[in-house]
Amino acid sequence: MSKVSSYLKESYDELMHKVTWPTWSELQQSTAIVLVATVIITAIVWLMDSASSSVLKFIYSLFK
Repeated sequence: MSKVSSYLKESYDELMHKVTWPTWSELQQSTAIVLVATVIITAIVWLMDSASSSVLKFIYSLFK
């Protein structure tokens, strides 16, 4: 039980004294970067999906 208690005390100490929390402006900037990256990656995946769908429809039409 002492190991669990020690672990909890050390975790609390680390959380309260050693962790560097971002400022509000840093948090907003990071959030904006993540949102822009998500939109870009989503667009790339959508383009790849559309292209592969078109190619497969063309290939299937050859065998009709």
